[in-house]
Amino acid sequence: MAAPKARVGYLGPAGSFTEAAAARVCALDDLGDAELVPLPTVPLALDAVRDGELELAVVPLESSVEGSVPLTMDELAFGEPLHIVREVVLPIRFALLAPPGATAAGLRTVGAHPHGLAQCRGFVRDQLPGVEVVAATSNSDAARRVAAGDLDAAFASPATAATYGLAVLVDDVGDNKDAATRFVAMRRPGPTPAPTGNDGTSLVVFEKEDRPGALLEILTEFAVRGVNLTRLESRPTGAGLGRYCFFLDCAGHVAELRVGEALMGLYRLCADVRFLGSYPRAAGGLLVPRSGTTDADFLDASGWLARLRAE
Repeated sequence: MAAPKARVGYLGPAGSFTEAAAARVCALDDLGDAELVPLPTVPLALDAVRDGELELAVVPLESSVEGSVPLTMDELAFGEPLHIVREVVLPIRFALLAPPGATAAGLRTVGAHPHGLAQCRGFVRDQLPGVEVVAATSNSDAARRVAAGDLDAAFASPATAATYGLAVLVDDVGDNKDAATRFVAMRRPGPTPAPTGNDGTSLVVFEKEDRPGALLEILTEFAVRGVNLTRLESRPTGAGLGRYCFFLDCAGHVAELRVGEALMGLYRLCADVRFLGSYPRAAGGLLVPRSGTTDADFLDASGWLARLRAE
């Protein structure tokens, strides 16, 4: 009997940039025959993984233009734990989609995900003055609403037009031609993927108290071990004004001694450390630790200390 197909969820509906990211994840992880399942929101997609309905969910994490996606951030920090097992980065190109025969002059409303609207802000100002912009749960949801007659036009991937029977009214309307979005594949906590030599690790750190030098202490745990931080971002905890947690991405894998020791240092200093996973980075190339921070260096130092203690 053939094994059942893996079920991989994504922020839908069909035709979204996240669907393209999910297809990319499946190709990288040899899940080419997986069933791709669209979900209407990020929390619903991740809850379907938590409930065991899906093996994976692929969701947007951050945009090169608008920064992090708040819903995803909050789910990672405060929802039932999930682990990142892969990231993919896709270039983002927007087109103005409308029903066949429509003209820009006849548009009254245009929709997209808030990040999509932000990336087309200049086009709206210059080419669509007076047109109402409407936030949607995703760019493909805005396209679906155009097909249903709820919106006049949408900013979405040009490939989305065929999915909903729309026409590309204007192509390449994004203000930033180098825009890209980082997507992550999430699963229930389990064995961490083996190191590849080009990995990243993500964490959420909660301080014990708000005091001078607290953040510096956290950063020092990475610096003294030669671990490169690739992202640092604060996010409100909801426990009152001035109460924040910190999202940290670093280069390296939890199995590496320098990364593991940095995490142990955080565990000693912080009220809580939520491990979000170690996974293959989307950026190419091998990571080469600087001299003094390789596993061999840490093992040599540990042996030296053991010999001192034995004397």
